[in-house]
Amino acid sequence: MTEKGSVQSVERIFQLIEQLASHPAGASLQRLAQETDLAKSTVHRLLASLVGLGYAAQEPGTGRYRLTLKMFELSSGIVNSMEIMDVAKAHLERLSQRTGEAVHLVIRDARDIVYIYKTESGPMRMSSRVGLRSPLYCTGVGKAILATLPPEEVADVWNHSTLKKLTSRTVVDLAEMQDQLAEVRASGYAIDDEENEMGVRCVAVAIPGPDGRADSAFSISGLAPYMTPERIRRVASLALDTRTDILADLGVGRKA
Repeated sequence: MTEKGSVQSVERIFQLIEQLASHPAGASLQRLAQETDLAKSTVHRLLASLVGLGYAAQEPGTGRYRLTLKMFELSSGIVNSMEIMDVAKAHLERLSQRTGEAVHLVIRDARDIVYIYKTESGPMRMSSRVGLRSPLYCTGVGKAILATLPPEEVADVWNHSTLKKLTSRTVVDLAEMQDQLAEVRASGYAIDDEENEMGVRCVAVAIPGPDGRADSAFSISGLAPYMTPERIRRVASLALDTRTDILADLGVGRKA
């Protein structure tokens, strides 16, 4: 196989892995071929390699393919080595218990955020999951992170993002986003007002480094009818206290 052919095969297998990751319950050969825009024979060959290496499995009853925990083992080694994960986990669990809501921890990856931790205490179960990737511009955690960045970097992220209205409330105007980021800097927290998912409101706080820039953030998510302005203020106060504790443990700030 030529070098060009080898590179193409690598690109295709990672394209397939990413598509499989979007179907936790599994997907058929035909669906994977359609979504990757690859020939069924090519997808079948790549799947056979993944199954042979233990990174994918085919369900006997349905014939659908899914990723195995072996793939998770690779990524969990990276996540577990992150200091922010080690430090923040206990604090976020307490925050979830105090609010009775789902709490997420994310890290920035270029123009997106990736969920690396999730804990839930109340009866509601969020559709989010560890490993989920979302754009910075339409999430509370994303806006919290953007608010810590210089204007030129915010503009660069914005100009290179694929902007689309995920809901009727999604902000896709840069001037409006800049106004929101100014409010985030003033209050210390960001709000996702059903901009990423209808029926869900989030309060988000960035975790800045010594230079003030943040590569991680956490959020508290709840059903919109219960996340009233008054409750958002109470939850935000608890979130800001939690950030103070996390920064103190990271050695970035001091507890009051």
